[in-house]
Amino acid sequence: MDPRTGRFRTGGSRTSDSRTRDGIITALSRDPLTRPHAVRNDAVLAACAAVLGVTLALLAGDGHRPDALGWALLLAAHVPLPWRRKRPLPVLLAVLAPVVPYHALDHPHGAPVAATVVVLYTVAATGTPRRTLLIGTVVIGTTLTVNALTNPDGFTELVRITGWVVAVLFLGLDVRYYRQYVAAIVERAERAERTREEEARRRVAEERLRMARDLHDLLAHSITLIGVQTSVAAHVLAADPERLDRAAVAKALDDIAGTCRTARGELRATLEVLRDDGGPADARGPLAGLDGLPDLVEAARLAGARVEHRVRVTEPVPPAVGAAAYRVVQEALTNVVRHAGPGPAVRVDVSDRDGTLRIGVTDDGTGPDPGGTPGFGLVGMRERARSVGGTLEAGPREGGGFRVTAALPLTDATREGRTG
Repeated sequence: MDPRTGRFRTGGSRTSDSRTRDGIITALSRDPLTRPHAVRNDAVLAACAAVLGVTLALLAGDGHRPDALGWALLLAAHVPLPWRRKRPLPVLLAVLAPVVPYHALDHPHGAPVAATVVVLYTVAATGTPRRTLLIGTVVIGTTLTVNALTNPDGFTELVRITGWVVAVLFLGLDVRYYRQYVAAIVERAERAERTREEEARRRVAEERLRMARDLHDLLAHSITLIGVQTSVAAHVLAADPERLDRAAVAKALDDIAGTCRTARGELRATLEVLRDDGGPADARGPLAGLDGLPDLVEAARLAGARVEHRVRVTEPVPPAVGAAAYRVVQEALTNVVRHAGPGPAVRVDVSDRDGTLRIGVTDDGTGPDPGGTPGFGLVGMRERARSVGGTLEAGPREGGGFRVTAALPLTDATREGRTG
């Protein structure tokens, strides 16, 4: 009762009951072989069981009060109990060895019951059902034999003893199955946690790879165009200083500024996912698509390439497929400007047929320098195509030039661009 309010306080009692219940459940579900201080705790249990047995032997009215041999047998039955978890079968035999002659001498039969129950429960809780059934049969058979010799008319006592043995064995089996059930739940939870962590790491790796491809495509394309446009401005300035074509220089510088602005906008859109902490988990910023191809073609023309392009698409294009097509064409045009030589003729053809978006970029340039350092352009284009379930082929053309062809399916949402 609370002295200030005069009311009974029940919250503490509920908390205590809850803790007790949780402690019992934890004790039942824990593996007996992995418990800390098992031998010490079982030694305490053996001492308590011995005290209980001695008390029952002194107070019980059935049988003869134990003599020196009886007391020795009774106490000897409790000595092996501290090692019951590590060696359940040897401990069972060590307990039954003094218990059987103890009962045969007709000493108080309830005294060693506690030790017998503990060891039978341990054998059932730590062994297999087949072993438990065999041990139960042996124990009940031994009990029948001893009871027939000491108390032939005690049928009721025989039924009671058999029922207790069966009940203890079934209790041990039930606890064993419960522990297996809890262990299976814990193992599934741990496996699910590992799966979630692996999935999170995989998603992070895919996102990093996607952003690396985006940054490579964007920066390589923009820096290449800026380099070409800067070369044009430098050529105009150095070609004839006396008759400087200011309009040409201004146009080249304006093209450089426009390319920088475009690159800055695309870079901001690409990195937006890193800044948007409050957005959805799968937010990836706006995806470029087929509507951005004219800008790529115009940028390549400003860099000196003679580009013809044709887009014939009648089916809806998923955003991921459109983004992959945009990046493939962007990287292909970047390679043309970088490696095809001055004034190459380029043809860009995008069409859909049989549920597939087909892309072709061909040029008549000189191609990359065989002795140069290979970059990541072709690898990135192939990864782009594979990310949406497509294929890409790239290589020299017969008669000169280079060809890039890609086939991207339009049917299903893809891994990288699933929009739902």
